[in-house]
Amino acid sequence: MGIPTGLTGEVHGLANEVRDMKRTQGIRIGNEILGGNGSFFVISGPCVIESPEVTLHVAGFLKGLAQRLDIPIIFKASYDKANRTSIESYRGPGIIEGLEILGQVKKTIGLPILSDVHQVSEVEKAAEILDVIQIPAFLSRQTDLIVEAARTQLPLNIKKGQFLSPWDMEHVIVKATSAGNHRLLLTERGTSFGYNNLVVDMRSLFVMKGFGYPVVFDATHGVQLPGGRGKSSGGQREFVSPLARAAVAAGADGVFLEIHPDPNSALSDGPNSLPIDQVEPLILMLKEIHRIAGLNAK
Repeated sequence: MGIPTGLTGEVHGLANEVRDMKRTQGIRIGNEILGGNGSFFVISGPCVIESPEVTLHVAGFLKGLAQRLDIPIIFKASYDKANRTSIESYRGPGIIEGLEILGQVKKTIGLPILSDVHQVSEVEKAAEILDVIQIPAFLSRQTDLIVEAARTQLPLNIKKGQFLSPWDMEHVIVKATSAGNHRLLLTERGTSFGYNNLVVDMRSLFVMKGFGYPVVFDATHGVQLPGGRGKSSGGQREFVSPLARAAVAAGADGVFLEIHPDPNSALSDGPNSLPIDQVEPLILMLKEIHRIAGLNAK
């Protein structure tokens, strides 16, 4: 698959910038520096808040994992999934109850918290609880939302839309930095490839690192089959591990993993979520690949 005519020079320029991986600036979240020469890190949790019990259970597991593996983990769960396939799909408890539950995780478990916002009107309230605001992939061109989120000066995790090229993310970055916020993570989550399918192009990670911000690979959404079950999305969980390994070897600073105690009964994104018992071995492997890749980049 070639680069579109007229963009070859631009993309090659970005590739040249990225050859020295140490140019990527790290960002501080809590006591940790993520990206740059900082730690390999993980963003993880259930797709959506199903209940306080499930949310706290998964967060507790991740806290223990962070301590055992000495790795920064940001807890992720959505209080509202506004982009579900069907109007009948479960969306979550909503912003009021959802932020209360995320606040409990922050207070009792002690992990940094990430969730996604879908409307400008949500940003101010969400910023009272969240440590990182996420811009969903489907909303990665929504100028007002990005600028308002950036004005909080909280770190932003901006997901590359399934319809965007990696070099298109330059314009998204400019929107965020126009508000004076340079605390950005850029997340690759696959690109639309025909109907109900995504493909992950590892070149995207390399190109986006050229913008100077840490890059995350969303290993579980990268294997999603959007709308593949008719009223919901399908997924190919068996490809999470190989794609995650490839992405970290290709230079990803961190990975995004949606996990669940019983993915087959999850209320959202079960087919592409990892069961909890598969998480620790994978992260151990990814941490070692990141270490080796870092040595090779010096």
